[in-house]
Amino acid sequence: MDRDPSEGQDGVLDLSIQSPLAPPAEILEGLRSCDWFLQGGRQQIFSPPSEAPGESQALTPWSLFLAQRAPVVTEEVAREALLSFVNSKCCYCNATAGDLVIQDLRQQTLCRYRLETFSESRISHWTFQPFTNHAVDGPQRGVSPGIWDMEVQMPPMFQEDTRRFQVPHSALVKDCHKCHGRGRYKCSVCHGAGTVQCPTCSRARSKAGQARRCHGCSGSRRRRCCTCSGRGNKTCATCKGERKLVHFTQLVIMWKNSLFEFVSGRQLRCPAELLAKAKGESLFRDENTMVYPIVDFPIRDISLASQRGIAEHGASLAPRARILQQRQTIELIPLTEVHSRYLGKACVYYVYGTDHQVYMVDNPKPCCCGCTII
Repeated sequence: MDRDPSEGQDGVLDLSIQSPLAPPAEILEGLRSCDWFLQGGRQQIFSPPSEAPGESQALTPWSLFLAQRAPVVTEEVAREALLSFVNSKCCYCNATAGDLVIQDLRQQTLCRYRLETFSESRISHWTFQPFTNHAVDGPQRGVSPGIWDMEVQMPPMFQEDTRRFQVPHSALVKDCHKCHGRGRYKCSVCHGAGTVQCPTCSRARSKAGQARRCHGCSGSRRRRCCTCSGRGNKTCATCKGERKLVHFTQLVIMWKNSLFEFVSGRQLRCPAELLAKAKGESLFRDENTMVYPIVDFPIRDISLASQRGIAEHGASLAPRARILQQRQTIELIPLTEVHSRYLGKACVYYVYGTDHQVYMVDNPKPCCCGCTII
């Protein structure tokens, strides 16, 4: 009877000969319910079923929304905002805000458009786990459903999550492909001997040139293999010594919230990342399975951003995910550009957001210890 060339004399698999790290595809071809999966390789992304968009919305009377004006920042409010700002910096004192002479307040109206698209994508791939004589849900119990036919509990809208499920009726029990169903394999360090050459006794020599008895190996020049604890073989890490594996199709569902954001206003010296995080006053909110672009908004850049954001999300998500919900909002961000003088020098700072945050363009006083002013 022919023997496996990778099998040693003691019947334990020798991994010094290359062994597969994953089950070959041919052992899975017998499972009818997985034929659709094997066509594209080990992993395949399935396009979701298409859904018809909802009904078009009527034009929104934007004049009603723009009637909600942000509160005007007065000189007193601008000075109080600066006072709160300098109190949070170690290199400033209250006198800095008190000695500042405010010359001009330039109010600006900025709008922040935000589009959120909550989508679901599904992929499936083969995986396995040690078979412990538990019940197996195989093809004999029925045909596996399509990955988009499986009903699962969704997370709350716009809350990202990833979950994994076993596809029903897809399990298949096979011998472990790593140890060929033996549960153990020969130690690759000692090659099954259980001992290795002592690394220290060859250096234990007396000054007279005569050998001394090695305390590590007691003169035998061999030590117990630490890798296999002297057994000469190791438990298969793939099947955990169970000799068999249960293969099944695993469904991975990913819920993702994609974000598109745009802030109107050009040629501002206030960083865009600060305005993106600023607190604003809600002007408009639209949430539906699919939202439509905003039209005829008084600030044309907002309408263009809405069209661009919806088009980008549709183009990037439609081929590989199912859009579950969309939400678009417009927020009014109050911003005031304050021109002032401090100790004879011009100073410009911005008061932005409904909570009156401050960004200083020109520092009115040198920083003594290197703290961050922005």
